[in-house]
Amino acid sequence: MKLKWLLLAAMILMLTPISVNAEVQTPMEKLDDISDEALQMVKFYRYDDAKKLLDYFSDQLPYASGTKQPLSMDEVRIIHISHDEAMEAAVSPTMNHEERINKLTKFRLVMDAIVSSHQPLWTEMENQIMTAFSHAKEAAVNGDTAQFHTSFNNFLSLYNVIYPSMKIDVPAENIQRLDARIKFIDEYRTDMIKNKDSQQELEKLDTDLKNLFANLEDDEADPSLWWVIISTGSIIIMTLSYVGWRKYQGEKELKKNARGEHKD
Repeated sequence: MKLKWLLLAAMILMLTPISVNAEVQTPMEKLDDISDEALQMVKFYRYDDAKKLLDYFSDQLPYASGTKQPLSMDEVRIIHISHDEAMEAAVSPTMNHEERINKLTKFRLVMDAIVSSHQPLWTEMENQIMTAFSHAKEAAVNGDTAQFHTSFNNFLSLYNVIYPSMKIDVPAENIQRLDARIKFIDEYRTDMIKNKDSQQELEKLDTDLKNLFANLEDDEADPSLWWVIISTGSIIIMTLSYVGWRKYQGEKELKKNARGEHKD
């Protein structure tokens, strides 16, 4: 019976840190939720509801940004710019639906990058971005000018969506290197088709993009997660050790009783 209670207690202790962390939400995480709700409203063509959410976001941001972990000036600037673009998308009478979604997605990714300690949402666009760039690179090699322009424009559009959130998570020197390569390729598009040497810039940008996403994927896990893992492991080890010791004592007692009966 004692063993059952010990195992039950171990399970409760193992789960408690996770459940507690899941219930606690910071002011910035609440704003992150609002940005997600605004994006969902736009996806369902509910532009007026998206505007109301974005207005509420503006009202709450000053309180949230003055919490225990205040935002940097760069973060505040990025939030305001992306929020302004999201508001423009919600109220514009002429903007097409896809562009509205892109602007709200950009805003959503910025807020996630602010609150996420590892693996931000913008990294999940890796496949879309790398596919678009791969098509552009293939078109350049094949000399297909029209396809190159179409694919590279698609790449630029997707890259623009993640760019503000990248600036929150990625070192400035890495951003500058990517900017320089992309600007060069965009400015000398004709050379990318005709000149094999210029196509080396496409290969270099391909490498930089792959490194960009790989470095984010290799980020260490949240320290609180490691605390949960270590604590859980310690509880399990202690429980199993106690169980093993009780089993050893039980077997020892049985052998002792058996020897006593044999003497009798």
